[in-house]
Amino acid sequence: MKSRLTPFLVSALATTIPLQAADNPLKQTLTDLNAYYADHWIYNDLDAAKAEARRSGKPIFVTFRCVPCKSCKSFDAEVANGSEVIKKLAQEKFVSLRQVEMKGVDLNLFQFDHDLNWAAMFINADGVIYGRYGTQSAAGPDAFNSIESLEKAMRRVLALHQDYPANKASLAGKRGANRPYSTALEMPGMENKDKLRGPTQRSNCIHCHMIHDAQNLEAWRKGTYNEELLWRYPYPDNLGISIDPDDGRVIESVQPNSPAAKAGLKRGDAIRSVNGQPIVSIADFQWVLHNLPNTATDITLVALPRLGGNPVEYRLRAQAGWKKTDISWRGSLWGMPPRLRIWFPSMTPAELKKAGLPEDLRASQARWINNKFEAGRAAQKAGLRLNDVIVELDGKPVPEDSQHFSLYVKLNFKPGETLPLTVLRDGRRIQLKLPLFE
Repeated sequence: MKSRLTPFLVSALATTIPLQAADNPLKQTLTDLNAYYADHWIYNDLDAAKAEARRSGKPIFVTFRCVPCKSCKSFDAEVANGSEVIKKLAQEKFVSLRQVEMKGVDLNLFQFDHDLNWAAMFINADGVIYGRYGTQSAAGPDAFNSIESLEKAMRRVLALHQDYPANKASLAGKRGANRPYSTALEMPGMENKDKLRGPTQRSNCIHCHMIHDAQNLEAWRKGTYNEELLWRYPYPDNLGISIDPDDGRVIESVQPNSPAAKAGLKRGDAIRSVNGQPIVSIADFQWVLHNLPNTATDITLVALPRLGGNPVEYRLRAQAGWKKTDISWRGSLWGMPPRLRIWFPSMTPAELKKAGLPEDLRASQARWINNKFEAGRAAQKAGLRLNDVIVELDGKPVPEDSQHFSLYVKLNFKPGETLPLTVLRDGRRIQLKLPLFE
């Protein structure tokens, strides 16, 4: 039986919840419900977190969360104030910081996969990085996140913190090279800066993915863009290693004939370090891989065998192109040229039936055309109409969803070219060529 809130209780919640955030105007402005009863978090203030870390001698646990995003909302709620085990660790063993916007974040210190809807980093008060947590893929925003593996990552960080500074040299690679800018508003590719500079509202937050958006756009405009920029934060799976998402280091399976299999890694082995960097989670593994070239590459892993014994060193040989993977889920993909300014979602069998089309037809539909931009206006001028059914893209069957539709366009076309589409309208097949723009 589903529980229901009475009108009185709904009214009471609406009245009392905002009062819990009265100490922080930004918390109220963003209606950050997951933070209203989480007083053990420092809210959006890294300087205060560093000061407390220096005073207490504790490491800092920083979570990055775009409050308006629905993805990872339930996981964020568990971390913020739902899970008792995470709350106890966050409250007693860490200085915990909840970061909800990217405006003033130091992008030299906080380098992580900015396409994530939820991410975490663990740092020392002096800026040394202990580890990262948070992984996303085409399998879903929470496919790799769990309270179990987050708890394990936090305990591994505490072990690293206890050994600090004796282990400082092994942690050096966890911090990336400095960039030509330190904050999002200094990035040359960041658009709409005048709007973003204003007091933070839901309408002018700098979302994490906008960091990658700006990096892509700057490279495009400088002429340094290439496809290699897209293969950010590749997965251990690219080496043939599937990691148990509830552990973060234990190998769940090894793909036959993969670099991992050829090196001798086996199911149940626990990854301890990659190229000398201690690993606390899958995201830590990804960080090491992110900073390697997409050419033939040697990678050194140290793992504890499943059957026990001493850690063993394994040498993997990745072949050229090993970083390429399915990036259709990435939010920053939408801002990469060419930008269609059109939404082409896949049609469901019910929608196809309603349109009088075969239910097994693979088709997309033009559900939204943004004519505020030149690309949208040019598409309409070229003949595209709202609700047109697209049955072919570039002479091929349309991709399985709107994300893969966009990915195909961005990997195969450039601004200034035209996009060939075949649409069905009133029972007729019509050939269109849409001009493409940055």
